[in-house]
Amino acid sequence: MMREFTCIICPNGCGISADIEIESGVSVIRSIDGALCPRGETYVRQELIDPRRNIATSVLVKGGILPLASVRLTKPIPKDRIFDAMEEIKKCSLTAPVTAGTVIVKNVLGYDADVIVTKSVPAGEMLK
Repeated sequence: MMREFTCIICPNGCGISADIEIESGVSVIRSIDGALCPRGETYVRQELIDPRRNIATSVLVKGGILPLASVRLTKPIPKDRIFDAMEEIKKCSLTAPVTAGTVIVKNVLGYDADVIVTKSVPAGEMLK
């Protein structure tokens, strides 16, 4: 069976076709076409075995010149756990000043991925 993928590893966004057969409940790749670099093939294999995603979102900041600070995971987690991770992130709020690189959730859901701040927010009156 042919499956279509759009690689999300780099800005090329390659459209990749993979001929896949299921043998004993396991996906076996017969061929992969369309990847402009080796990372595309790696991405398709990962998608079939253990799809993972990264999260970029924001958390509330109290007493800062901005109401939110952007955050992200330090590495991808299983795709089916994204909503669980978001629930953990939604529990967080920060007090200014907030510094980029600060870990706000260590080892989220036990996946060796931390939630880190990606934008510093100085303390002060909120910008209008």
